[in-house]
Amino acid sequence: MTIKLGVPSKGRLMEKTFDWFGARGVTLTRTGSDREYAGAVDGADGVDLVLLSAGEIPRELAAGRIHLGVTGNDLIQEKLVQWDQKVEPVAPLGFGHANLIVAVPNCWVDVDTLDDLDGAAAAFRARHGFRMRIATKYHRLVRDYLRRGGVADYQLVDSQGATEGTVKNLTAEAIADITSTGETLRANHLKILDEPPVLESQATLFRSRRAEVTDQERADLRALINRLGV
Repeated sequence: MTIKLGVPSKGRLMEKTFDWFGARGVTLTRTGSDREYAGAVDGADGVDLVLLSAGEIPRELAAGRIHLGVTGNDLIQEKLVQWDQKVEPVAPLGFGHANLIVAVPNCWVDVDTLDDLDGAAAAFRARHGFRMRIATKYHRLVRDYLRRGGVADYQLVDSQGATEGTVKNLTAEAIADITSTGETLRANHLKILDEPPVLESQATLFRSRRAEVTDQERADLRALINRLGV
């Protein structure tokens, strides 16, 4: 058996992860074609590279099918109930920075805080007869955030596409989404509430608390973490 390291399978997250490990003496390479999710590890004994989508890595860590995985802490906290009992953060990697925020139309000139949003939601329901819709992919995190902020009269609607476009398309009145620069929000005439973000996210190396390890695997895992200096 070997230690299984789950890494995003494509794009800038994969490239940045490869660079981060490479700078610490562990070379990760993708083998085969772009359609093959195979890879190799050089510089660490007893470690296999598993290429997965960033969204699959939380599930595989929680199930104990991989020992280590790189993904955003937004995905970990959204997808895993009681996440800290299933995985442990080993190190933030310093890239993939983004904030999960709540945004409303620019024309809502009197809505800048969560208190304002709560008032707008109550007024919206009184006027239209149904709850204000907030489009998001992050139901658990956003629901907890709005509850703590005292926002009551709303409903979350699922968005698996371009969340920023849901207001323009009249399928939602507000959104909660990940943003790094805010450019797409501004292009869609949305403004971020003047509040702390729902969550500050970045790519992070996590260890599974559920994966079983032999004595040899435990030694290989310890040697890898020592090699990475984390």
